[in-house]
Formats: sequence, C-alpha cells, structure tokens
Amino acid sequence: MIVGVIGGGQLARMMIPAAVNLGIEIRVLAEADGMAAELAASGVGDYRDLATVLAFAETVDVITFDHEHVPQEILHALLEQGTPVRPGPDALLYAQDKLLMRAKLSELGLPVPDWAAIESAAELGEFLESHGGRAVVKTPRGGYDGKGVRVVRAAHEADDWFLALAEDGRGGALLVEELVEFKRELAQLVARRPSGELAAWPVVETVQQDGVCSEVIAPAPHSAGKVADVAAEIALAVAEGIGVTGVFAVELFETTDERLLVNELAMRPHNSGHWSQDGSTTSQFEQHLRAVLDLPLGGTGTRDPWTVMVNILGGPASGSLADRYADAFAAHPTAKMHNYGKDPRPGRKVGHVNVGGDDLDDVSYQARAAAAFFQD
Repeated sequence: MIVGVIGGGQLARMMIPAAVNLGIEIRVLAEADGMAAELAASGVGDYRDLATVLAFAETVDVITFDHEHVPQEILHALLEQGTPVRPGPDALLYAQDKLLMRAKLSELGLPVPDWAAIESAAELGEFLESHGGRAVVKTPRGGYDGKGVRVVRAAHEADDWFLALAEDGRGGALLVEELVEFKRELAQLVARRPSGELAAWPVVETVQQDGVCSEVIAPAPHSAGKVADVAAEIALAVAEGIGVTGVFAVELFETTDERLLVNELAMRPHNSGHWSQDGSTTSQFEQHLRAVLDLPLGGTGTRDPWTVMVNILGGPASGSLADRYADAFAAHPTAKMHNYGKDPRPGRKVGHVNVGGDDLDDVSYQARAAAAFFQD
C-alpha cells in the first residue's frame, strides 16, 4: 500500500512516523525543496499543474492531502484517472469555499452564525445595521490562521476586498457573519473511512493568539456531558452529510448563551489534534492513514486525564530549535517535542510541545514552560 500526500508541510511530515509504524509506504509531492516533509518527498512540483499531479498519482494507490488547496478540476481528473482521492472533491469543496460551507451547513440544519453573501459595501452596511453595527467579513477562499478575516464596524472597511473581487474578473462575493459573543473556542476531531465507520476524539479547547492557535487542552475543561455530546453530534453529522473521508476537524464557538456554533471546517489532520500524538490511543496521523486506506479505525481514548499542546510560534531569534534541546529537556523531562524542521520566522508554526498528566494546572505549566525555551 502506497499513500500519496499532496503538500510537503508539517502535517505530511507527521504522517511519516505513523506510516513507518504501520509498514506503509508514504510518498509526498512537495511544493519546493527543503520543506518539512522532505524525508518522504518523492517529487517536487506545482499541485495546481494537472500533468504534475496526474504523474505523481500514477506512483501511489491513494491520494490524500497536507492542505485543501488543490483545484477542483485536478481532483476530478484524478478520479477520472482511477485514483482514489480521500477526502474527495465533493467534500473538499466545503473547506475550499467558506460561502459554500455556510450554505451546506445551513442546508444540513447545523448551527452556524448568522451570515450572508455580500457583493457591495451597501450590502455590508445593511448587514451591519441589522447586527448591532459589528460583523466579521471573510474572503471565501484561501484564508487560514487568521488571514482573510476582518472585524468591521463600517461598510467601507472591506472596500479593498470588494475591489480585489472586481479586478479578479470572475465576480463573486464576500462572506459576512455576525460577530459571535463566545466564551471559548472548541474543536471536535473526527475520522471517517469510506465504508462509513466513524470515530471521534474528545472535544478540545483551543486558545488563539493573533488569529493563530497557540494552545490546545484535551479534553476541553468542563465539557463532559452536554458540550461533549453536542460537539460530537455536530461533527458526525458533518462527516456523514458531506461524505468526508479521513481525519477532519470542526472548529466551534461556545457562546455566552450556551450554544455551540460551527466556525470552520478543516478536511485534514488539524492543529487541534496534535495532542493525540502523545495523549491518545491512536494519533490523528495514524488514524488518517487507516481511514484513507479503509482500514478499521483505532481507539480514540486518552492516555492521561489531561494533555496540553502548546505551539512554538516563531522559534528562537538565532540558531535552531535543536540548540535549545539540552536545557529544555533537562528542565521538563515529561514534555514531548515535535520539531517541524522549519527555519524560525516571526509568527510561523515551527513545532509544538505535548505534556500529559493528572493535574491540569501542572500539565499546562510544564507545556508552556517547555515551549518557552524555544521562543525569544
């Protein structure tokens, strides 16, 4: 069995140990030399070039992804060539376009913020007027880690995005949503195999820093019972409603009036699931490989009462992460380090630390303190 991964980032990199443990060959089509997953890179090329992707697909048994950006026409061409694509284009569509995602979730009757597709400042003004003078505007495609998202209080504050749409020549609209008053952000990770088997991990709490996930607590504190049940029900309904194959994440708002609303979908292993590498019976990366190969899914229970994942954002101002290993490991022997092999750069995710244990306060301290060794 040979799994082909399009995209050479850290998610592909973290599939490699899982593939080795399972005795599965993994091949990566990387965007450039020297990317995080270069250990398994069997080719370098543009994932938007049809000939490149089709040639790569001929060397593997199934295609999966490090990101959701492969164009729909290429995804359908892979299917026409006879290559299994997991998740398939009909599911990836809803991770590629936020307007389509909102429309589909609404069609499925799932809870989402109030939203609209807008094509002008006048329409944005009308939405603001009916939603307390504040809203969130998003570009439908390409945004991640806080990019392509803007809180607005006046109709003119998205004029540059409307202008970009007009200059693109393809038309289109922006997504505007109510500015949700929320207590915290949650994420529900689920796996689904082609034959329909589903598995869900415990719901987790995610903490954001400048629009980027900085910390994950598994399971989410005070989530046992209704919150956990509803989060899992929503994610499982999404999985079945759009036919996802593989691991995917549903990002959620827990509102101040005790609702759960779907914020985003990620059709791949996700930052909110990195804790599972050391804190769950089955990591999200092993589970993803099982799912795309239609193998029985692994257990999703926790190894410790608590696991905390802290992202290393930016990294050291000079030198490498490895230069800090001796001091960090001596001070925090329970911390598990995951290095993405990336050069440090402000705001960039270059690695993460996992710590598990019985006491949440101590686990959080150990994870944060260990991660701090690698950031200046």
